[in-house]
Amino acid sequence: MQKMTVRDINIKGKKVIIRVDFNVPLDGEHITDDRRIAAALPTIQYALNNGVSKVILMSHLGRPKGAGFEKEFSLAPVAKRLEELLKEKVLLLNDCIGPAVKESISKSTERVVLLENLRFHKAEEKNDPAFAKELASLADVYINDAFGTAHRAHASTAGITAYLPSVAGFLIEKELQYLGSAINHPKRPLTVILGGAKVSDKIELIKNLIPKANSIIVGGGMAYTFLKAQGINIGNSKLEKDKVDLARELMEQAKKAGVEFALTTDFVITQSFTSDDCKISDVIPDGWESLDIGPKTIKRYEEILSKSKTVVWNGPLGVFERDAYAKGTRAIADYLASLKDVTVIIGGGDSAAAVSKFGLEDKMTHISTGGGASLEFLEGKELPGIAALNDKK
Repeated sequence: MQKMTVRDINIKGKKVIIRVDFNVPLDGEHITDDRRIAAALPTIQYALNNGVSKVILMSHLGRPKGAGFEKEFSLAPVAKRLEELLKEKVLLLNDCIGPAVKESISKSTERVVLLENLRFHKAEEKNDPAFAKELASLADVYINDAFGTAHRAHASTAGITAYLPSVAGFLIEKELQYLGSAINHPKRPLTVILGGAKVSDKIELIKNLIPKANSIIVGGGMAYTFLKAQGINIGNSKLEKDKVDLARELMEQAKKAGVEFALTTDFVITQSFTSDDCKISDVIPDGWESLDIGPKTIKRYEEILSKSKTVVWNGPLGVFERDAYAKGTRAIADYLASLKDVTVIIGGGDSAAAVSKFGLEDKMTHISTGGGASLEFLEGKELPGIAALNDKK
């Protein structure tokens, strides 16, 4: 069932409360990456351009204790940056519920109001009905545009929908469109690239994708458990011993389904995780560990990708944060950026961070704003923050 969006509801003259994801990285009071703020602008501007009486924004930031105001988690830097991007005044309130908040909204001359960090109240993450009702009392319409928190059943993502007409913003609409199409109606062949540290983090994802993908490429720390399952020596490389049998079973399932399952065949190895002293090798000797894919593997992965029409990438292929072990992830990112007429979806989290590090965001079809949310969506799970929105009739 498709969900209603802000286009499907009359918002003229109404107060709208929008759940946004302003959980941005900070260096003191300086925002080091404002992409999540920028991603919310289309919905905010649409509301302003369509005659709302007030736009009320709410978000969390970081992990406060939930016992009241904590300066380091204040949304004050966000309000400042949002003003610059919107080019109009934003009123930041010192709380998110209560009589004083209602009065400030009522008396404000600013069209845009930002509530203070929702997680200054424990009731937010507990999805407390009274807290959700208080948030709902501030507005006439609820819009969820925070895909990054859509997998959490919190008061501002799920509970509030019991009290207001509830629709999706443009960012959530875009996420559902790209991620949904890539998995359920892809242009084929569909290739899925999986990386990251642990097999256990991707079990449900692999199970969900085996019946849907044409090829699955596995790299990163999780690859060594699969290699171990094939009887290949992995030295001191990352291993989940309790997942070796499962890895073997997943590869067998892929084989039966006719899905190509591509693993690392050469490695960038080192004798110490903390050292950048490394070499390329076809084997991983005892006492050594692999922290990146080698050139033969890169070439093989590129050959698979050259035949693909849709690519979904979740998880880096090496320790990309360090230049000595970033070559594999960088090479695949560069190759994806060069492909023509191919839909390339980056599944948030570390994959998105890698693409950003390499300056390739504009070359990808879509980069998800939600690491955990995109992973759960690709696993086929229902996201509470999406499920709670009104269905299209």
